[in-house]
Amino acid sequence: MVEHQDVSAPARLRVGIDVGGTFTDAVAIDAATLQLVGQAKTPTSHDHPDGVAHGIVTALHQLLDQVGRSARDVVFLAHGTTQATNALLEGDVAPVGLIGIGTGASAVFTKRLAGLRTIEIAPGKHLPVEYAHLRDPHDAAAIGGVLDRFDAAGIRSVVVSEPFSVDVAEGEDLVADAARSRGFLVTAGHEISSLYGLSKRTRTAVLNAVILPRMFATADLVADSIARAGITAPLMVMRCDGGVMSLDEMRRRPLLTVLSGPAAGVAGALMQEKVTDGVFLETGGTSTDISVIRNGRVAVQYTEFGGSSTFLSALDVRAVGVGGGSMVRADLGARSVVGVGPRSAHIAGLPYACFASADDLTGARLSTVAPVPGDPSDYLVLDGPGGRFALTLTCAANALGLVGEQDYARADQEVAALALTPVAEALGLSVRDAAQRVLATGTEPVLDVVRALIKDYRLPEDQVVLVGGGGGAAAVTPFAGHVGELEWRIADHAEVISPIGVALALIREQVERVIPGATDEQILGVRREAEQAVIAQGADPHEVSVDVTVDPQSHTVRAVASGATELRTQDRSSRLSDDDLHRLAARSLRVPPEEAQVLASTAAHRVYGARRRRPWWRLGGGPEHPVRVLDLDGVVRFASPDARVEQGTVGDGTAMLPRAVADLTSYGDGGSRAPALRLLVGPRISDLSGVLDESSLIALARSELEGRDRREDLVAVLERRA
Repeated sequence: MVEHQDVSAPARLRVGIDVGGTFTDAVAIDAATLQLVGQAKTPTSHDHPDGVAHGIVTALHQLLDQVGRSARDVVFLAHGTTQATNALLEGDVAPVGLIGIGTGASAVFTKRLAGLRTIEIAPGKHLPVEYAHLRDPHDAAAIGGVLDRFDAAGIRSVVVSEPFSVDVAEGEDLVADAARSRGFLVTAGHEISSLYGLSKRTRTAVLNAVILPRMFATADLVADSIARAGITAPLMVMRCDGGVMSLDEMRRRPLLTVLSGPAAGVAGALMQEKVTDGVFLETGGTSTDISVIRNGRVAVQYTEFGGSSTFLSALDVRAVGVGGGSMVRADLGARSVVGVGPRSAHIAGLPYACFASADDLTGARLSTVAPVPGDPSDYLVLDGPGGRFALTLTCAANALGLVGEQDYARADQEVAALALTPVAEALGLSVRDAAQRVLATGTEPVLDVVRALIKDYRLPEDQVVLVGGGGGAAAVTPFAGHVGELEWRIADHAEVISPIGVALALIREQVERVIPGATDEQILGVRREAEQAVIAQGADPHEVSVDVTVDPQSHTVRAVASGATELRTQDRSSRLSDDDLHRLAARSLRVPPEEAQVLASTAAHRVYGARRRRPWWRLGGGPEHPVRVLDLDGVVRFASPDARVEQGTVGDGTAMLPRAVADLTSYGDGGSRAPALRLLVGPRISDLSGVLDESSLIALARSELEGRDRREDLVAVLERRA
């Protein structure tokens, strides 16, 4: 029975829209309970005069009509788009005028930037860069001459780059202001990255500039269309690191939307499924994108384009050419399955055999084809009364009964078994064994990547969970989980996990500075800059969390701030009892319930621990004290094999934190190393584990407590470093 909400108090909605290559999907999320209340799908409007903006608004109207709500009920609206990614992959970009500034020795380095035009971003297509050199940024006549030249060439997007502009930006600013005053779209190197490295910083700025005109126009169309639809909520755009940014930021740095497609899916897994340590498999019809969640955060890295590195931090996603529609390949003479994919039924223009009717497949004949001219002719198809059908990974998963009743990829198991029967006969196997052979072959490359990611990110294997998303999730994740002996689950509403991720994503901003011998005040300054950046984009100041890392080798100070546009609290009635939380903690700790203890708590979290003998191969002696931090939904937000927990209040923190940090600071030939510290205060877990200096760590910890009620609960979880 469906309980109807009080119409006098309609639910506020968070709306997420994912613009794909074929379809635009929209979802509505109840802003209070974070539950899915509606979804809509419409063809992506590439060819419309308003471009993808038309499809966004069409999907929005369909969604609101379906859930019986109006534009005024929308309190948050965000969209993700593949437009920037596709533009770079296809080489469909605008020409850029690159102005290098420098005299003397620095001119040698800036003139080398002209070589950026040799970077191939798509087959046969290079970065369209027109280089101009400027000796003196104060020379207005010279600047005007360069801009006249660009204007005559039809160039509307300009990059300005000068050595060491991250320290002194005056030269870049002077030239950038002159170009903007004449109507050019401008990207200054220091605005894209504050890290040293002229070539990499300029390369990143040029990649931003080549997509700037198109993305700027799209931003205007989307904003105008949303305004005409009556939406007054802040409009956000998905970033490539799993967060969202304001439309104004997208106009300035559209490059941050590149590779945001996979980021939306893993953001959905992170926010909806509340994964702490896991691997997310987003499976479509043709491929599976594989990404990592570590300690409740998505894993990001600097990305490359055209074989050249950049300062763009994007999701670390590894794509495997195996999806739900991947066709089975076999050597029928040798009675062996030789592969699954990379060609999919969609590309071959064939329907899946498991979605046919039994009558369509009665007496079907098995044969092999080349789906596209030039392909190997070993892809299996069935020719029956209903036509030609592709044999896919989804067919095998359904034949084995691995696809749940509510899964998007669900087909009649008897029909799927009927489709696999000719294959089984040709291989000399039972239908079940044939289906297992197909799935083992198809999921093997996926498991290879999963195992590599677990190793690369040192995920705790006893905590790792595989989470499947995308329309083809059930074709890959269940079997991979069974074979890999890993805990697994299919995400709720897996087929729309990407727009769910867009709807639930937090505003995110990253600030990086190279500061040799950074002082406490300089580190706090970088932290404040990141915090203010997300607040300026609409984040609730009380809900902003900032993680700070100080790399002593590269002297890089990095602050990553995230926050919601409004306080998002789930319905308290849906949360677990203390007994349930205790049971879940004991299971995670791998101890009997009577051995799990509550060590500390706040209004939002419970901290559990146990005591066990340290394995002989681990140094240090004495027992271990494993710790688990759970939220009130029972999700393990942080796990440690050995940690110390301190409970107090914000008022106690001034004395408690320095004492605890001093107790656990390690000393050696390389100097001192402060413990890894995480603070639980209010609804947040502040991760300060990236700071090794004791003084800086205490200064940052104190900054996390500024402005909070001195009576508020405070918990510190500390891990001694080796």
